[in-house]
Amino acid sequence: MTHATEWGRKAEDLYATAYARKYREHDDELRDVKAYRAFCDWLENVCGRFDRRIDALDLGCGTGRYFAALRNVEALVGIDASAAMLDEAAHPVDASRITASSVRLVHGDVLTYDLAPASFDLVYSVGVLAEHTPFDDRVVANVCRWLRPGGRFAFTTVHPDSSSIPNTAGRVVGRALLPWTTGSIRRWLRSRLMAGGQYADEAWIAQCLGQPLTVESLDRLESEAHLHCLCVARKSGQGGQ
Repeated sequence: MTHATEWGRKAEDLYATAYARKYREHDDELRDVKAYRAFCDWLENVCGRFDRRIDALDLGCGTGRYFAALRNVEALVGIDASAAMLDEAAHPVDASRITASSVRLVHGDVLTYDLAPASFDLVYSVGVLAEHTPFDDRVVANVCRWLRPGGRFAFTTVHPDSSSIPNTAGRVVGRALLPWTTGSIRRWLRSRLMAGGQYADEAWIAQCLGQPLTVESLDRLESEAHLHCLCVARKSGQGGQ
C-alpha cells in the first residue's frame, strides 16, 4: 500500500491474516445482534433516500460486513488499508443477499487514496471514522471531492462520552472547563477532548463538515462496544434524490 498514513499502517498491522480470519468468522455470528441490525437498518434507510440506483463507496470496508445491507446500488467500491481484510471481503457475510450489480475492492488508505472526483452518490463508513481513523478535515475534503452533487455521506463515530473511553482526570477537568472557554482556547480544548478526531460528538461533526455538506440526520446509538453518533450529511447541488 503506497502513501499510507500512520493510521493506515496501524490498520494493516492490526488486521493481519489471522485477525482478519477471526473477524470474518465473527461476522457470521452477528445476524441477531441488536446493534448490528440497527446499523444495517440505518444503511438501508439511507439508500432509500434516493429514488434511483446509486454508486456507493464503503470507507474502511473491512470484511464487507455491511455490503448486504445496501439497496438500489449499481456499483459498489470497498476500500480498506488491510489487504488481509479485503481477502475476506471477497467472500462476505450474506453474499447471496448483496444486490449491488458490481463490487470492486481497493487496497488503500482512506486519508490519502486518490479516487476519481464525483464518482459516488453515497459514501458510507461504519465503525471506522473517529475509531480507527481520525474524523477530521482530511476525511471531509476527500468525501466532498468523491461525492456527486446531492450525494450523501453516512458515517458513524465513537462519541467522547462513550463508556469505552477511559474517564481520566484530564477528561473530567476538560469537560468541566469547556463551557467557560472561548476562541482559540476553546478550540484547543475541544480538540484535546476529541483526541484530534479519534472521537467525535455532534458539535465536532458539525464543525468538520462545514460546507458544502449539510447534516440531514444525526442520532446516537449504544452498541455493545461504544456510544456512537450516526450522521447523514448531504452535499449541496442537484442529483441526490
